Amino acid sequence: MANFALLFSIMCLSFIQLICFQVSAQPTSGFTAVSLSQSNFELQKPYDLSPNDRYSFNNGVHKFWVYSTDKPHTPSSNTRPRSEIRIRGYDYSSGVWQFEGEAYIPSGTTATSVMQVFGGSSRATTVMLRVYSGSITVYRSPVVLSNAYNRWFKVNVIHDVGASNVKVYIDGALRYEGSGAGGSNHYIKFGVYAEEGASNYMECQWRRIRLLKKN
Repeated sequence: MANFALLFSIMCLSFIQLICFQVSAQPTSGFTAVSLSQSNFELQKPYDLSPNDRYSFNNGVHKFWVYSTDKPHTPSSNTRPRSEIRIRGYDYSSGVWQFEGEAYIPSGTTATSVMQVFGGSSRATTVMLRVYSGSITVYRSPVVLSNAYNRWFKVNVIHDVGASNVKVYIDGALRYEGSGAGGSNHYIKFGVYAEEGASNYMECQWRRIRLLKKN
């Protein structure tokens, strides 16, 4: 009986240690942040409007907004309206890269992409995070966060090119893991980009943006 009690205690301790490790483990462990400045942030907005008509940057917060009736980002584009930042200077075709930031989406914004890893062979993007009726989804599904409106939440997206793997963490918890989409050139975008059925007004705010690379 004493041996059984000792074995049980050891198993319980190991289980607790495992839980603690999972809770304390950070998505950014083993990654190093690259240097980012405003010069790395290229705004894409309706071509007939000035930047401050659809974007602001105050007190460390990037605010993006767009209307479903707005024009695309270039006169020749057939895409839907957007107000997005494309991170310049860190396009990649190999390695393991990570986007980190905190997002805020006001109620009413729906059918809108708020972050994407661009580039793929089977589709235009490797992954897209969208908002539908207050839920954050990977493309149309699955849901990675419910009740996302009107609060800040942390996003980490890891893209392992060689393994063709994508992970999405919300507030430090792994919420999605799936395959990539191939492709030989990738880059990160964040902001608002209208999807089919988008609300008339779309808004997303981002802060504490970081781009990291696996050591």
